[in-house]
Amino acid sequence: MNYWTQLSIDYANQKSYLDDLFHVYPTIPEGIRDINEDSWKKIEDAFNKKSNEILIKELLKLNLFPIKDSYIAYLKRDKTSIERNPKTINRICGRLYEMGLAKIMERCSEPKETNRQIGPFFRRWLNNKSLGIQPVSLDDFTKNKKDAILNGSDKQLMDFAYDELNYKHSKGLDFIGRFNGKYVIGEAKFLTDFGGHQNAQFNDAISTVKAKNVKAIKLAILDGVLYIKGKNKMYKDISTKYKDLNIMSSLVLREFLYQI
Repeated sequence: MNYWTQLSIDYANQKSYLDDLFHVYPTIPEGIRDINEDSWKKIEDAFNKKSNEILIKELLKLNLFPIKDSYIAYLKRDKTSIERNPKTINRICGRLYEMGLAKIMERCSEPKETNRQIGPFFRRWLNNKSLGIQPVSLDDFTKNKKDAILNGSDKQLMDFAYDELNYKHSKGLDFIGRFNGKYVIGEAKFLTDFGGHQNAQFNDAISTVKAKNVKAIKLAILDGVLYIKGKNKMYKDISTKYKDLNIMSSLVLREFLYQI
């Protein structure tokens, strides 16, 4: 398997992956989902005792979690991540305590809402100098060959990749950088669950990495449920079918770039 993919899997399964990922994708909980009253007594007891881990575990048994948060699906798919990510658990429970039991019960019949757009968060994270370099404008990016990250509109990134790097693929890019004289391009996705639209997002990122004759190192900067070890299709694909591609978490991206 690709070293950086393996490193990402290890990070997700052994470290406080969700806690750290929140710096990249700081999604804000909004909206409350249905709650199954059959489990209400256990939930109420955990709530009153402020037993965060028990509260989360009981709520995850329901068909729909009572609040909207992009990290819930990961916790539901990998129960072992609950103990490893205390900040994420505390953050989610803080929202639950703020709402109160009465509010949870009041909204228990409310339908599940669609996920909010989280695409811009990766670019915002880059612009916070998270990779050690402040992204620069197209003029500054092209005036020399120093290490740099391009900060521009979607069109500017696509035009540069098309004109300078022979990138003819139709999918947009979230990252263009230059390290040690080599260009690096990538598409970033946060895959919050399996199936449907999330599978399409995964396939979009893979197609970017598979683009032919590009004069750059190609990356799929993916985060989320794909790194949960198991029989899910995404994990099988990254560990077998696409094991030679540069698929990695945003949390190991900096290490990758500086070893080029």
